[in-house]
This record gives sequence, structure tokens and C-alpha cells, in this order.
Amino acid sequence: MSANAKLSERSRRAVWHPCTQMKHHETLPLLPISRAEGVWLYDFEGRRILDAIGSWWVNLLGHGHPRVNAALHAQLDSLEHVMLAGLTHAPAVELAERLAKLAPSGLGHCSFGSDGASAVEIALKMSYQYWRNTGKPEKTGFVALANGYHGETLGALSVTDIPLYRDCYAPLLQGCARVPSPDWRLAQDGEGPAEYAVRCAQALEAHLSRHAAETAALIVEPLVQCAGGMAMYDAEYLRRARELCDRYEVLLVADEIAVGFGRAGTLFACERAGIVPDLLCLSKGITGGYLPLSVVMATDQVYEAFYDDRLERGFLHSHSYSGNPLACRAALAVLDVFEEENVLERNRRTAAYLNRRAAALRSRPEVEHFRHTGMIWAFEVRGAGPEFARDFSRRAIEAGVLLRPLGSTVYWMPPYGIESPEIDVLVDTVAGLLDRRD
Repeated sequence: MSANAKLSERSRRAVWHPCTQMKHHETLPLLPISRAEGVWLYDFEGRRILDAIGSWWVNLLGHGHPRVNAALHAQLDSLEHVMLAGLTHAPAVELAERLAKLAPSGLGHCSFGSDGASAVEIALKMSYQYWRNTGKPEKTGFVALANGYHGETLGALSVTDIPLYRDCYAPLLQGCARVPSPDWRLAQDGEGPAEYAVRCAQALEAHLSRHAAETAALIVEPLVQCAGGMAMYDAEYLRRARELCDRYEVLLVADEIAVGFGRAGTLFACERAGIVPDLLCLSKGITGGYLPLSVVMATDQVYEAFYDDRLERGFLHSHSYSGNPLACRAALAVLDVFEEENVLERNRRTAAYLNRRAAALRSRPEVEHFRHTGMIWAFEVRGAGPEFARDFSRRAIEAGVLLRPLGSTVYWMPPYGIESPEIDVLVDTVAGLLDRRD
């Protein structure tokens, strides 16, 4: 038995893998990874696989980035971890200050968590307690977009609208109102993305006009609903949502866990709409894929509602690894690379080249709704059956590219360091897989 096969079998028996039906791996071996460099993953037999999804959207700059490696080595020599309740340290302070300067104006207070779902939990609890602290305890409900995804812990799952993840646990979840998604694929014939966004905002207005008195917050994934099939929408929806939340006294929570740090084309997706949310959730790419870390950024108005002599009015939510020094230092190194290497401008050139190379995919008869935002691409495959995603992923890996379709949606979100020859490999492989569909 090969080294790959041995480790795959050991993993199948000992590791309960996330988002996985483990029985499938009786016939579909797990992919053992020995090392990684740049956009490439390597198995134990030396075969390389192009990481076209940034290892679940977290790897921004490429695996083994020398700047991030050096920062972590240096941090290890001084402080690996210390609790952040009653203590502090330089990496957490520096990261919070740096983010406050970079984020939309007014988001000046950072609460650290461990992952995206924990960031959403923080934001939901903050929203609820904000209204309690300001004398409106009846504002306890939440509004979310249809087909949205915000995580799989119970609070986050309450505002998630994907049946695969939600239905089993429905009896455990708090109720949440749903409003139409501005996903432009749902527009009527002759209706443009902006027009459809306005129509969806009108539905939001109708809901808030009736229920604002009991609503704490609206939570949205700005511009791209990623786990819901890479649904993309016009920024006009965010502008209208911000105005409506102000008018009806509802907090706006922007879940940028997947779309922050350049994925949507700007450092923060909300910049595309020119809005400032009350709470901004960040995770995934914040450390370049190195270590778990999440941040919820709050406005002065929200923060001040908790600032009091009474302990019970404080935000009593904690994570043992909140603001871990190694994770914060990795995040600071990622921000250094963004600034010094002009990553966003480089991404625009990368996106232009990838769009040119992928132009032929748009005209294929089996491809529909080919779309692109920032460094995210997606399309649907007509006639895809229930086994399409698993089969396509398997064949992609066999061809040397890591892809993980969402139902009939094929997408890629590669590390930003991807270069022209690697883009050619990606696009040619996808085209070849479509050619060889059964």
C-alpha cells in the first residue's frame, strides 16, 4: 500500500472530517497532503495539485509565504499565547489599531474570536445586548437573506438559510426572518442586477416597516453569498439596506468572513457600496490561512452602549484563544504584504487575465450564469445531477486541481499569488472536465 493510501485509510478511521459523509470515503480516498508551496499542494508521492479554492477560502497569499513565515518565527521567540481577559499584548493591539485605520470609517473596536462562526455569534449577541443596554429589550429578532450562510454553531445556524446544514437542527434554533436575496440570477427577464437589488430592498423595507420594533439586526454577506452557490449581487442593495437600517433603528451586521481582505475586489467588500456597517465580521483570510482568528469590529455607538461601571452591562463573551499573539502576528504580516506589494492592484491584473482566458467557458452550451466578483469566479452546469459535485471534484483532483463544487455550481477562489501559467492550468483543466462529462 502506498504512503498516500496508508495515511488516507488511517485518517478515515481516526478523523471525523468536517462537512463530510465519512462513508463516502470507503470508495473515495481522502487526499493526503505532505507539504504546500505557493498555489500548489503536494501529496506524499510528490504529485502536485493546484489549490484553486484557497483551502476553503482562507489562503490569500499562497502557501508558505516567506513574510508570514518569518513573522511567526519571530513571534515564537517572545510570546506564543496569553489570555486576553485582564491582560494584553502588542500583536493584538497593533492588529486592532491597524484594522481600525483600514476598515470603513468608524469601526474602531475589535473583539477577537477563533473562527468565522464565533465571529457571527459575537455579532448576534452584541446586537441583542446593545438594544437591551439601550432600553429596548424587545428588539430580539434577526433578519437574514434567503440562501445566506453564516456558520454552523447554533446561533450562526439560526441566521443561515441552507437546508443541508440547517434542517436537521431546526428544533434547536432561534427563529429568524428571511427576506429575498438580491442574487441577480433570480431577476426577471429584462431586469438588470441593480433593478433587482432595488426590488429586493423594497421587500426588506416592507418587512422592517412591520417588524422593526422587535428586530435587533439585519445580517448580510456583502456582494457574494458564498456557501449559497456564489450568489452575486449589486452593491445598490447594501446602500439601500444601510439606509433602511438607519431609518428603522436596526443594526446592520456585515459578514465579510469569506469576502473580506480583497476577495470582493477591495480590501473590505462594504467599500464597494460606500457603507459602514454597525458590526463587521472578519475571519478566514485574515491570517493568510495560517492560524484560526476572527474579529468583530464595532462602531463607537455600539461600543459605548456596553461601557459602564456595572459588570453585567459589559460584553461577557470569551474565547480561550482570543487575540492569540501568533495569529495576530500572522494577520499583521498579511496586511504588510497587502500594503508593500500592492496586492489589490495585482489582483485586478490577475482577474483581467483570468477573465480573458475563461471567456470561452462563458459560451459553452452547458455553462450558465458565468459570473465574477473580485477574485471569485463561478458558473452553473446545466443538467448536473445529484452526484455532479462529488464526481467533478474527484476528476478535478485526478487532473491535478483542487475544486469543490457547490451542487451544480463550479467556482474557484485561488490564492492571490496565482500566475498566468497556473491560471492556464486551471482554466484548461475545467474546460477538459466539462468536455469529458458523462
